[in-house]
Amino acid sequence: MSESSYRPPLSYKDPSFLDRSEARSVRILSEYLQPLSVLRKQLVHDTVVFFGSARIQEDGPMGRYYREARELARLVTLWSDGLHDSTRRFVVTTGGGPGIMEAANRGAMDANGKSIGFNIALPFEQNPNPYISRELNFEFHYFFMRKFWFAYLAKVLVVFPGGFGTLDELTELLTLLQTKKLDKKMLIILYGTDFWKKVINFDALADFGMISTSDLDLFEWADEPAAAMSIIQRRLTEWYLTPATPLPRGEQKTPAISNTRL
Repeated sequence: MSESSYRPPLSYKDPSFLDRSEARSVRILSEYLQPLSVLRKQLVHDTVVFFGSARIQEDGPMGRYYREARELARLVTLWSDGLHDSTRRFVVTTGGGPGIMEAANRGAMDANGKSIGFNIALPFEQNPNPYISRELNFEFHYFFMRKFWFAYLAKVLVVFPGGFGTLDELTELLTLLQTKKLDKKMLIILYGTDFWKKVINFDALADFGMISTSDLDLFEWADEPAAAMSIIQRRLTEWYLTPATPLPRGEQKTPAISNTRL
């Protein structure tokens, strides 16, 4: 090919450019716009997010948490799919990997429902689990964009036992609620009272003045799927399903993706 006939690739189709540091802002924006487009197309309105360890296996020493996450996700999906709404409400969502994440996606599939997986590309681990709905399976490079999508759509967080990643996600969302940076009501359930009270002494934080006593009301506790489901159903019905004042004639309800401000 002569020099005169060479045509360079379009910049937005040039992998050698898109992978460079100069294109970082384009990659970040893509991790906002691509999920936004897909979720709107799939009519996803809001989510119930399951956090927890990727290391918990169904037949392992903490296998009860896998089984109970699976059952709770099944119950959430049966209930949410039974709501009379044209959009998908309270869709089970996970980080897309193994362990508790797999259990929750699997529970949604048990109920013949859809579920979301916000997977993260890591050098040594985390392939998407096989129970995520194919059209709602996402892959992220940036942790902070993945966490944005967890927070943006969530109306409930169910936090099962986990390690550094789970603690990071839990404390960040608690901080956003504490500082009122979330312009919505969000339910946080700490699942596994014995585990969480041993790992984090929330009462001590209040006793030492590091948090307010009222901050202890930012979350609730549960130890059984039925109990957790009862809390979820009661709170979501009270906060989001009780009929509000009708919109004026001509105003349309947004069909998917809430207008929550972060």
